[in-house]
Order: sequence, then structure tokens, then C-alpha cells
Amino acid sequence: MKLLFIGESWVIHMIHTKGYDSFTSTKYEEGATQLLTCLKDEGIDVTYVPAHEVQVRFPCTLEELKDYDAIVISDIGANSFLLQNSTFYQMEIVPNALELIKQFVAEGGGLAMIGGYLSFMGIEGKANYKNSPLAEVLPVLMEDGDDRVEMPQGFRPELAKKHPLVDGFGQWPTLLGYNRLSAKENTDILLQHEADPILVLGSYEKGKTAIFASDCAPHWGSREFVEWKHYSTFWGGLMKTLVK
Repeated sequence: MKLLFIGESWVIHMIHTKGYDSFTSTKYEEGATQLLTCLKDEGIDVTYVPAHEVQVRFPCTLEELKDYDAIVISDIGANSFLLQNSTFYQMEIVPNALELIKQFVAEGGGLAMIGGYLSFMGIEGKANYKNSPLAEVLPVLMEDGDDRVEMPQGFRPELAKKHPLVDGFGQWPTLLGYNRLSAKENTDILLQHEADPILVLGSYEKGKTAIFASDCAPHWGSREFVEWKHYSTFWGGLMKTLVK
């Protein structure tokens, strides 16, 4: 299985103030390192495109996308796909990257979105996938505006339906938040918290889709989750459901 994994990176710019004087520093971080290692251990060939490299590394044609079996989008907003440098700065006409993903799924590719501050609608609605071509593709309906549910007290997802992907894991580890969504008709809700779906499987035309409404890494993905003995098995299984 060949997987294109996009997002889960960020730059932090800090101001350090010590009395009268101050200085700045910048650091770069990636949140999916452990997950990507686990996927490779599960026999999946992963190509990773960090958020800041979408501008220069995301495939420009449907034919290039078809080199992969499935795409994962995690914690990167729609603008990173829609506002290519060539269009934003040079006013060039280029293919809509999200339309390419939509067509990729329609013709049999897999697509998963993992939750986070810039997934689905995200913080202050800035991820904005509800108003993008992927709204039709994903197996969930998105809210308007900020869809985050912060759970500092923690919650444990509960099984909503028996399925080989989640059977046999026992009690799920604590998570610290998620994106609030509603499952579309004719989808499978496998995990939920109260009335909110956490793990949903679906399809779009010839392709398969999935969402995990919480995060694969801190902070919503708690240390208990990323250190969970079934972490690798779960994520590997989820990716493989996109191509079965």
C-alpha cells in the first residue's frame, strides 16, 4: 500500500523577554513522527509531505496522485491547498488541489482526515473544509465556525458498532478533545463520545473514506493514546480499510 500523508507540522515563533531586553527564536516541529514510523512498521509505504511543503510537493495532476492508494490529511487547513504561491503571488491559473483529491477518491482512491486544530473546520473555523470540495467526499457533515470540543478532563471513546478494525482492543485510552461532527447517512460509526462520532467509515463514488475526529498526536492525542499497545495496529488497520 502506498500512502500520501499530508500535514502535522508547524513552526513556533517565540519572543523571550528578560527585563529590558528581548530576543526571538523559532523552532520547527512535526507531530506525526511516531505515527509514520508505526505505519511503516505495518508494511505501508508512506510519503510524508509536511504542511509547509504542500506548496512545492503536492502532486499537480490526477495522474501523479494515482501513484498512491490513499491520502491522509491531518491538521492542515484548506487554504494550504487552495492558495498556491503561483496563484496567490503571480495570479496564475492552476488545478484546484482539493478538486484533484475529490476526483482521486471518485475514481477509487482512499481518503482519511484526522482531527486537530486545522482539520474539518478547526479553530475559529480556519480549516474551512466545510466550504471546500472535500465536504462532499468526507463521510461526515461539518458545523459552521469553530468545531473544537476541548476535554481537559479526558474522555474514552466508546464502541458504537462491532467491526474488525476496532474489535478486540478493550477499553480505549483517554483522549483530550475532538472536532464535533455529524455522520452522513449510509456510513459506519465505529467509535463515539455521547452523540458525537469519533471514528467513521464511508465511501464516495468508487473510493473509500474515513475520519478520526480526535488527534493522532498530543495534545488531543494523549500520551496514554500514543503509548497504547494497540496504537500501531489501529492506525495500520485504518489505513488498510481505505483500499480493501
